[in-house]
Amino acid sequence: MGLKEILEKDRLEREDLIALLNAEGEEKQELFRKSTEVKLAELGNKVHFRGLVEFSNICGKDCYYCGIRKSNSKVHRYNVSDQQILDAARFAHENKYGSFVMQAGELESPSFTLRVEHLLKEIKELSGGELGITLSLGEQNREVYERWFEAGAHRYLLRIETSSPELYHRYHPMDSHHDFERRKECLSTLQSIGYQTGTGVMIGLPFQDTGHLADDLLFMRDLDVDMVGMGPYIEHQHTPLFQHRDQLLPIEERFDLALKMIATLRILMKDINIAAATALQSIDPLGREKAV
Repeated sequence: MGLKEILEKDRLEREDLIALLNAEGEEKQELFRKSTEVKLAELGNKVHFRGLVEFSNICGKDCYYCGIRKSNSKVHRYNVSDQQILDAARFAHENKYGSFVMQAGELESPSFTLRVEHLLKEIKELSGGELGITLSLGEQNREVYERWFEAGAHRYLLRIETSSPELYHRYHPMDSHHDFERRKECLSTLQSIGYQTGTGVMIGLPFQDTGHLADDLLFMRDLDVDMVGMGPYIEHQHTPLFQHRDQLLPIEERFDLALKMIATLRILMKDINIAAATALQSIDPLGREKAV
C-alpha cells in the first residue's frame, strides 16, 4: 500500500505508522500536507500560548539520559523563589496567556507538596480563577495529585519517555524510584481524578527504532491522552547514555523524525493539544515554528 492510500485510511495500524515515520522526499511532504489539513479542519488556524516556568532543576531521579539527574554533580542547581513564580503567573494572566505551566525536577516530599499547593492557590487568586494551570512535576501518590487538583491545577503532563518496558529499563536504573509500571499507573490516576492528562516521548534515543516510535503513538492513542509534549533526544555529556552516542542518528535526522512524529500524531489523534517543544528550537532556531 502506498503512502497516499495509508493517509486516506480511517484507522491507522502499526505498520501504517512505521511507513509514515519512514517517509522521505515527496512522501514526507505529503504527510506534512495531510497533517496540516487535519489540524485546520479540527482545530482551525490558531496557536495557544502557554506560560512555562521551569522553577527548579533539583531532582530526585537518576535517569540515564538527563542532565539534571541526581548524580550529576557538575550541574548548577537552582530553585526559583515563590515570588518570582507568582510574578510570572501575573504576567501570563495580564497578557492573556491561556494557561500557565509549572515544571521542575521530580521531587516527592511533604514540603514540596505544600509549596506547590500554596502556589496554586495564590495563582488562582491573583488571576481571579481565569488562568489555567498545568503541572509537570513527575510521579506523586494519589493524595498529592488530589490536593493539587483541589488547589487549582487541572492539567498535568507526565512524559512516559518510552512506552517500551525493555527500553525504559535501558534508560533508567533498575530500582523502586524508576518503575515503568508506577509511571503508567500515575497517568491512569491523573485521568481518574479528572486532570486533562498529557504524556510524551523522546525521539531518536539510542536503541530506538521507528517500530518503537509507532508503539509510542499507539500507546498515546490507547491511553486517550488530552495533550502530548515530545521532542528529539539531545545527548548530554555528563550522563551514562552519552557513552552510546555512536548509536544515534545525526541531530538533523532526529529533528526531522520529530516533525514526522508530530505530523503522524496529528493524523492519529486529530483534536488533541500538541506542544511545539523547546528541544526543537535547541536544534533549529525555527524549530518550534516548523512544528507548528
